[in-house]
Amino acid sequence: MKLAAAFLKLIRWPNLFFIVLTQCLFFFCIILSTYQGNGIQNAWFLSWASFCWISLSSVLIAAAGYIINDYFDLDIDQVNKPAAIIVQKIIKRRWAIFWHMSLSVIGIIITFFVAWQIGNWVISPANIAAVFLLLFYSTTFKKKFLIGNIIISLLTAWVVFVLYFAELDLVTFTQEPAYQRAMTRIFKLAVLYGGFAFIISLVREVVKDMEDIKGDEKFGCKTMPVVWGIPASKVFAGVWLVVLITAVLILFVYAILIGWWWAALFVLILVVAPLVRILRRLYSAVTTADFHAISSWIKLVMLTGIISMVFFKWHI
Repeated sequence: MKLAAAFLKLIRWPNLFFIVLTQCLFFFCIILSTYQGNGIQNAWFLSWASFCWISLSSVLIAAAGYIINDYFDLDIDQVNKPAAIIVQKIIKRRWAIFWHMSLSVIGIIITFFVAWQIGNWVISPANIAAVFLLLFYSTTFKKKFLIGNIIISLLTAWVVFVLYFAELDLVTFTQEPAYQRAMTRIFKLAVLYGGFAFIISLVREVVKDMEDIKGDEKFGCKTMPVVWGIPASKVFAGVWLVVLITAVLILFVYAILIGWWWAALFVLILVVAPLVRILRRLYSAVTTADFHAISSWIKLVMLTGIISMVFFKWHI
């Protein structure tokens, strides 16, 4: 039982739940609702089963990424969070490598299976790239200035875009007006939620680097807080928070103008207000505990941002 609990913690099961929730809501509340709004009864390519396989592949690849990250972060984690170490302490290093490779390979095989099933091969090389990016992130890019943060943020956005590209067929796009209208709308919403995911993930990654600065500095990592210092890193994260708050407020005003009152109220209370709180707490943050609390708040906003997709079920 202890081993099972440790494994679930190692693969960050709450984050995997976020992936599943994001993809479920995007598929059912945005893709299917958009098709129905354009007179299309079902998804053009993805059946219910195909969607489940794609979501499973995303979860497995992400889980493998978390495992290999902890594997290579062992020395740093002994400084930053010794009580939370799982690799070597509970799960042996060779088993961590085994699970990383197994989950990655299974995730890629599932991706190829779905690509063959739906006749759309775009997602296959993209998911293979995701596996290697997660590997190289853990070994190299995480220790580099900003590039590791950008990679993780892009992969977070890919959780949404993988469904868009699984549904996209350029030949059908040019021949079927209803499909073209639907996919254009889906693309706009994929950019909206993918952009939200990218920015808020980028902010969280920088905040986590501020939280882990002690261990990163000791082992020669060139993260933003190590290179620029905490104050400049706060400014960087703060600027992106302001950009995100401004963008969400524009959407809030738009929702009010077209009469989406409940959606607007939801966004104001559960997205904008927490983002403002995060910005204020970031300004005064000093200790590791402060930055950890901010990171937790950011995860809460990620959740409420994801849940906001529900409103498109009735408004598309």
